[in-house]
Amino acid sequence: MIRVGIMGGIGSGKSFIAKLFKHPIFNADQEVNNVYKKNKNCYNRLKRRLPKFIKSFPIKKSELIEAISSNRKNIKIISSIVHPIIRKRMGKFLSQNRNSQMVVLDIPLLIENKLNKKGDILVFVRSKKAKILKRLKKRKNYDLKIIEVLKQNQSNLLKKRKLAKYTIDNNYSANIMKKKIKILKEKIFYERSSS
Repeated sequence: MIRVGIMGGIGSGKSFIAKLFKHPIFNADQEVNNVYKKNKNCYNRLKRRLPKFIKSFPIKKSELIEAISSNRKNIKIISSIVHPIIRKRMGKFLSQNRNSQMVVLDIPLLIENKLNKKGDILVFVRSKKAKILKRLKKRKNYDLKIIEVLKQNQSNLLKKRKLAKYTIDNNYSANIMKKKIKILKEKIFYERSSS
């Protein structure tokens, strides 16, 4: 099984690129949303640590945003509770898809949380600032202040680009991007089979 890790800044279009690979995807953001909606244990632990902010279940994004806005250290508290749950879910996803030719890991903090392995193929998604802003403004909980905090939480983009084996420019139409990913996929399979 080839593991492809998608990296890039906030709003670069990582999830869009991940889908174009047409292989099983582990989308960490979706998993986190599911945890907030359905995991009572996670809610209880967050409520215990952040009683001033976490007031109702399912956990509201607005309450988490308020917690992070009021004190940046709260992002560490939230992460310490949520990340181990996501790590467990990723393990389950990998074992369920162990017979797949390829899996795609769409995880914003892949490197920071040491979720990548030595043999992973890392793909960095690059995008123009104007395109990134346009994408971010479409998001439901668009808040520039929070986006800045999250950006600081994602390790240096330059470092990520150096770690990546491939860089994809996500500045073209969906059709062009489809073709680009198809070519990249063929390249990855070819290189893996010939090594």
